[in-house]
Amino acid sequence: MSARNRGTELDLSWISKVQVNHPAVLRRAEQIQARRTVKKEWQAAWLLKAVTFIDLTTLAGDDTSSNVQRLCYKAKYPIREDLLKTLNMHDKGLTTAAVCVYPARVCDAVKALKAAGCTIPVASVATGFPAGQTRLKTRLEEIRLAVEDGATEIDVVINRTLVLTGQWEALYDEIRQFRKACGEAHLKTILATGELGSLTNVYKASMIAMMAGSDFIKTSTGKETVNATFPVAIVMLRAIRDFFWKTGNKVGFKPAGGIRNAKDSLAWLSLVKEELGDEWLTPELFRIGASTLLSDIERQIYHHVTGRYAAYHDLPMA
Repeated sequence: MSARNRGTELDLSWISKVQVNHPAVLRRAEQIQARRTVKKEWQAAWLLKAVTFIDLTTLAGDDTSSNVQRLCYKAKYPIREDLLKTLNMHDKGLTTAAVCVYPARVCDAVKALKAAGCTIPVASVATGFPAGQTRLKTRLEEIRLAVEDGATEIDVVINRTLVLTGQWEALYDEIRQFRKACGEAHLKTILATGELGSLTNVYKASMIAMMAGSDFIKTSTGKETVNATFPVAIVMLRAIRDFFWKTGNKVGFKPAGGIRNAKDSLAWLSLVKEELGDEWLTPELFRIGASTLLSDIERQIYHHVTGRYAAYHDLPMA
């Protein structure tokens, strides 16, 4: 990952007068969704690039060490080797960007990746995921324990109440404490945008999270009713751009929740490229949180190589 965002002093004048132009954002979102995607070998190339941005995730109540081990294997070998050979990509070290698990499963993931001789980072959700409604002391301890177990990226959830009631100083202070508890681990702050009430609140929460030292801002936990949407993403990306123009600090972006098919992943890459430029299309500054997206990308690559769609047994790991 890139150098960490050290944050800035809290400056409420940045956000006090902000009002998001809702119709304009919706028009921009419709443009992105209506656009035709790239085809043939260009599509295959973009899909393989998308693989390198995936935080391959399992956040289920029935997670076990064996399914975490399987996830880690898939992260190291995301696309069947014979398909990569046909595309002359078998020796490029293609992997997902990270593996993301609950704090209790961090040790399993670290152990599995080490056994596979792999340096893919382990990310852990923390701070009372997904609701963020536990006491601050407990949430901070959860971060420290995940880092102790070997997580090098921490996906924290904010307390939505602080946004909904306009307690921006309290939100800043809380994220500063998350930042400190992370130590050398990177901090990815989940805004749970489906629960923030308005696009203006999404912009303000994004800016506060970046001022407080977040290395990434992330749309959702994947557990809300509404998760990653293009209108929300446009607002967050423009907040990232404003923050960069004002401070020179580059902060990453991570959409998560509901991104399941290959076509969607191409739209997300296209949006980031257009709003922030090619320099953000790197795993240091862009991630996609997903659990089933990789399966569909592999199916599309299979179709591109063989001319037919895969039967269930053709891609058993998916």
